[in-house]
Amino acid sequence: MTFRSFRFFIPILAVAAAGLCSVIIIAMTGRDPVMIYEKLFRATLLSGYGSGQVIFKTTTLIFTGLAVALPFRARLFNIGGEGQLQLGALAAAITGALLPVSFPPAASVPITAIAAMAAGGIWGGASGILKVKFGVNEVISSIMLNFIAQAATGYLLTSRFAVQSTEHTPEIGNSSMLPGLDDLFGIFVGSPANITILIALAAALYAAWYLFRSRAGYELRAVGLQPEAADYAGIRSGRHIITVMSIAGALAGVAALNLVSGYKHYYESGLTGGFGFSGIAVALLAGAHPLWIVPAALFFGLLEYGGLAVGAYVPKDIFLIIQALTILIVIVLNAQKR
Repeated sequence: MTFRSFRFFIPILAVAAAGLCSVIIIAMTGRDPVMIYEKLFRATLLSGYGSGQVIFKTTTLIFTGLAVALPFRARLFNIGGEGQLQLGALAAAITGALLPVSFPPAASVPITAIAAMAAGGIWGGASGILKVKFGVNEVISSIMLNFIAQAATGYLLTSRFAVQSTEHTPEIGNSSMLPGLDDLFGIFVGSPANITILIALAAALYAAWYLFRSRAGYELRAVGLQPEAADYAGIRSGRHIITVMSIAGALAGVAALNLVSGYKHYYESGLTGGFGFSGIAVALLAGAHPLWIVPAALFFGLLEYGGLAVGAYVPKDIFLIIQALTILIVIVLNAQKR
C-alpha cells in the first residue's frame, strides 16, 4: 500500500485507537464506558439542542482549522489563531455596536465581518512580514502575538469599551445580529447554532478551490514543496507567505461572526475559549485539507460538548485526552509511513 492510499485511513485509525484508549480510561474511573458513550450520544447527536451545540462549536473550529491548514501547505505553522480570533471578535463587537441602528442587515453584517477579518488578517499578516523581512520563525512570532493580542483586547475591553460595572462590550445592533437556525428553520431549538455554519462551509469550499484549482494556490503549494525551485521559476515566495498568513488571520477573525453576531451579541473576556488552539488539532487531523477540515471540526466539536454533557459522570478532561491522543497517533502514523 502506498503512503498516499494509506494516508486516507490515518485519521480513521487515529480516532478508532483514541476511542479504544478512552474506553480503558473510563473503565479505570469505575464507570461503564458503554453507558457513558450512550449518554454522550443521547446528549449530542440524538438531541436537537445538543446537536445545535455541536454545530455551534464546529462552526468556529472550521474557521480556525482553515487558518492553520492554508499556511501549512506552504510549510508555515500558524499558532496565532487564538489571538487573531480575539482581535476579530473585539473588532466585530465594537463595529456592530457603533453602526447606526438605521443600517440594514445587508450592510451591517458585511461591515462587521470585514472589521473582524481585517483585525485578524492584520495580525496574521504581521507574522508573515516578520518572517519574510526579518527571518523570524512564524511559530515564535505568532505565539508572541497571541500574548500581545490577549493583553491588548484585555486593556481595550476594561479601559475603553466595557459597559460600566461589567466585563463585556455594549450589545451590537439588531441589524448586525445573525439569525439562529432555530429562528430560520425551527431546528436545533434553543441552541446557539446560527447561519454562520453556512459561511464556514462556503469558506472550506473556497479554500479547497483556492489551493487546488487556482494559480495562486498552485504557487503557494510550490513554495511549500520546494521554495528554492519556486524562486527559480519566478514565484515570489515572500509575497505568498505574507498573503497566506493574512488570509489565515482573516479566517480566524471572521469566526467572530459565530461568537458575536450569532451568539453573545457582545465581546467578553474568555469568549474565544481556546478555539484558536483547538483549530491546530483540527487541521492536523484533517491533514491540512480544507474539505477534511469539516468532519475533523465536527469530531472535535462533538468531543468538546460531549465532555460537558457527561461531566457529571466522568471528568471532562478524559475527552481532552482523546483529542490529544488522536493527534499524537496521527503524527506517529504519518512519521512511520514517510
